Amino acid sequence: MSKLSTAAPHALLDVNAGAFLLALAAFASALALRLCDPMLPALARDFGTSVPQAAMVVTATSLAYGASLLAVAWLGDHLGKFRVITGSCLASAVAALCCALSPSLGWLALARVLNGAATAALIPLSMAWIGDHVPVERRQLTLARFMSGQISGLILGQLAGGLLADTVGWRWAFGLIAVIYGLIGLRLRRSPHHRKPVAVSEAQALSAWPRVRGRVAEIVRQPRARFILITVALESLGSYGLMTYIPAYLHERFGLSLFHAGAVMAVFGLGGLLYTLAARHWIRMLGAVNLPRVGGALLGLAFLTLALAPSWGWGVLATLVAGVGFYLLHNTLQLQATQMAATASRGLGMALFATCFFIGTAGGVTVGAPIIHHLGAPVAFILAALLQPILGWRVGSKLKVWQQGH
Repeated sequence: MSKLSTAAPHALLDVNAGAFLLALAAFASALALRLCDPMLPALARDFGTSVPQAAMVVTATSLAYGASLLAVAWLGDHLGKFRVITGSCLASAVAALCCALSPSLGWLALARVLNGAATAALIPLSMAWIGDHVPVERRQLTLARFMSGQISGLILGQLAGGLLADTVGWRWAFGLIAVIYGLIGLRLRRSPHHRKPVAVSEAQALSAWPRVRGRVAEIVRQPRARFILITVALESLGSYGLMTYIPAYLHERFGLSLFHAGAVMAVFGLGGLLYTLAARHWIRMLGAVNLPRVGGALLGLAFLTLALAPSWGWGVLATLVAGVGFYLLHNTLQLQATQMAATASRGLGMALFATCFFIGTAGGVTVGAPIIHHLGAPVAFILAALLQPILGWRVGSKLKVWQQGH
């Protein structure tokens, strides 16, 4: 039995309070990462370019996020995960302010690189911290609750990006998230978890940067870890990456305003909340094997609905179903990722997981651009509708094998 399982009630409350603060950090990170999606048509107009070209700001953020994660993991394991999360939140406030002041699309992309690198610590190190402090039997439920902060940020990001781009201008959207990052960073700094000394086992685990390569190789050599990492990359390529274009698709095909297109996309987050708020019931009703299978099937149905929708109203239903399906599948992968490495290297394991996710996201934006430009968004959505059910079924099958101990 884990120490936490027998800990005093006040110790459990202390961990829950820490997880809540980390959910706020995840809120800010998700808000910033999805903020640009509904404003892409406005950026294209202001800088005299096309929507796929303007999407470089999304690609830049995802690539910088993914490229920074190994360094983030080393810092988290060496200096303390909570402490690094706090510093990253404050640094993200500065990067967001640079976005607001960018004079050109190129400078905005560079500022988004800084924003992506700065915010990279928030979600993966938070999940690793939860993995360190919450026993495995309670971890999936805690991760689901933690994700409510992330999902809330996703919803507000879609809404705020479209609303502010339609009214006062996209620069104010970045000013808003700079303030949010700053306030949350200051609150994290006041937490007792920020002041706690780093455990010797963590501080010594990755005490020298050159050893990171060895730790990475140790994780990647495991067939189970390789499967999880490859799967999350493909999952994000065919979901998060292509979702970047949904608000612009709704805006251009059905004439929705940027705010209303962002609002339709924000329903994706509401679908995610339907999962997180009833996570215990989903887990009990479907079981570990069927969670990802149902999730993949729902994602496929959602993308197919988007591709064939005769009116924008169908997009509301599609994004709601996509939200439920994505988190059924993704939360399963997250849980498995927390078990890829021992406690001392868990930050590195989660960093690898997030790296693959954001490389896949950038790949989805990059691959989707020429498909959408030459063949149209519905073709890209149909390809995603074929991919996601296959991934969900494969994950469920692997879980069944792993549960049987083979």
